[in-house]
This record gives sequence, C-alpha cells and structure tokens, in this order.
Amino acid sequence: MPLGLGRRKKPPPLVENEEGAAAAGGGGRRRRSPPRGAAGGAAGGGPAGGGPPPPALRPRLAFHAQLAHGSPTGRVEGFGNVRELYGRIAEAFRIPPGEVMFCTLNTHKVDMEKLLGGQIGLEDFIFAHTKGQRKEVEVFKSEEALGLTITDNGAGYAFIKRIKEGSVIDRIAVIGVGDMIEAINGQSLVGARHYEVAKMLKELPKGRTFALKLTEPRKAFDMISQRAAGGRGGSTQLGSGRGTLRLRARGPATLEEQPSAFEEMAIAKVDDLLESYMGIRDTELAATMVELGRDARDPDALAQALDAQLGDFAFPDEFVFDVWGAIGDAKVGRC
Repeated sequence: MPLGLGRRKKPPPLVENEEGAAAAGGGGRRRRSPPRGAAGGAAGGGPAGGGPPPPALRPRLAFHAQLAHGSPTGRVEGFGNVRELYGRIAEAFRIPPGEVMFCTLNTHKVDMEKLLGGQIGLEDFIFAHTKGQRKEVEVFKSEEALGLTITDNGAGYAFIKRIKEGSVIDRIAVIGVGDMIEAINGQSLVGARHYEVAKMLKELPKGRTFALKLTEPRKAFDMISQRAAGGRGGSTQLGSGRGTLRLRARGPATLEEQPSAFEEMAIAKVDDLLESYMGIRDTELAATMVELGRDARDPDALAQALDAQLGDFAFPDEFVFDVWGAIGDAKVGRC
C-alpha cells in the first residue's frame, strides 16, 4: 500500500521508595509515579484525574555509579533524561559533564550490548566512560559501505557501536567500538545525531580518502589490549531488577514495569531495521516507534504518528511499512 505522505557486583537496593508506588491499571506496560526531579519535585504530572502525588508517595531514585576506568563508588539521583544523568555523574566525580562519553550497565567494559539507552533497570549499576586518547585517521573508502553502525549518547556525541567483520573499517586496527566521531574532514560533529553522522559517512565518495577525528573511551588496565569487547552482534537487554526507569528525549522520565515479551521482541526488530536502513542503533528510538505503532491500524496510521513525533528523521515509506510489519510479527510472537 503506497503511503504517499510526502514526509521528508550488585549493590544494595538502588531505589528507595518511601512508600510503594501503586501500579496504574489497564493494559500494556504499567507505570508508577514519576521520579523526583533535580529540584525535588515530580518530573511529570500526577495520576490522571488529580494533582501530583504527595511527597510520601514519590519514589526517591538513587543509582550507584563508578567511572569505568576506575573510581570509588558514587551516588547519582535527581535526573530525568540522559543529559541530566551525565550532569549528575559529573557532579558526583567532580569532572566536566562533557567528559562523559556514554554509560554501560553492570560492566566497566566497552560492551555495546550493555550500553545505557533509554532504559535503566532499577537495580542496575552505572559505569560512566570518559574521554581518553584522541586520534586522527585517514580512511580510503574502497567500498560503498564502510561497515559502521553509529549510535549517540543522547547528549551530543555520536560514536561507533558496531564494526562489521571484514569491512573497510575493520581493517583499520586503530579504530574501535566506542570511539566517538568528533569530526569528518575537519567538520565538527559534536552535537550531531547518529543518523546525521551515518548519512554523512554514507555520502562520502567511493574511491576517495577522508579524515576521521576520533576520541576513544578511557580504558581500565584490564581493557588496554581490547579493541571491541562485545561490539558485534547480539541483542540489548532493556534493564534488570524490579522495573526500569524510562528516560525520554521528550517529556519526563517514568517508572515502568520491565518490557513485556512483545515489547522486547518488537523493539529488537525495529532496532535491527534502523541499522539496516539507516546505519544506526537506538533502542530508545525503537521503543518510541513501537509505542506509536502498537495500535496503528495500518502503515498510513503509523506513518502519520511517526511524522508527528519523529518528523526530523524523514523515514522512507518502505522503512515505515517494514516497521509496521515487524510490530505485527512481534504481536503474534513470530520471530
């Protein structure tokens, strides 16, 4: 059907509830009361039909964290999105916020399967990876596809999430998973989204040499010899523990139950499609698309919902159709 829309070591409990937050009724994933914001107020509105919940019913979220290359354990709280989380980590460890490249959950290694995206399990331990060695590399684009999958940290840094085995980039040993792409041919990419960086790399002419300016994450001693631990293949588990804190690019963070089997399957399928069509991986983006598409009656309805909330991506019609199909497959448990 043509769409024709013209789109362009587990620590002690890390969540301290002064009183248990009641789960909301209804179908789908259940949500709890929103977390306190940085100033101590609720990060979003209260339950439907009333004002914000009284202070005694608001969960006080606190997560344990370390710097991935080694540090004492710190405590971070009072954040509602990834950018604010990086700010709290910077405060806890007395470093500039811009030093934080990305975070992994429950491992200090540069393991892209444990990358913190839009979900944090309420008992997850956060490891913050900070800037390490800077490097400049010249790459000859001998093939149309470089073999890179790009993601970003939600706060202005795009970095390499996967390197395809045998690809152009795989043959350059100095480039590794987790490297932040600071510039291409002298053009700064700080502040660019993953899809913008992937598009720029794709549009570089074949048969020409281009320059990459990269920053690798600072490594602990036991990681010095690693190039790309866990950087290829696999699926991402969305949180662990008693529930998850959902960090959103738009709107307040919410406390939710762990994703259902349908949601996990659908998110994984959509994330795979993002990589196939756009050269990016982004579980939070995939989760948002699943939310928008779970009740869409047809691809056109999904396309309209995506245009309304994610119009900047200008998803092609064939991609939207495949996303609609992937969500439908997940609903009936079809792999």
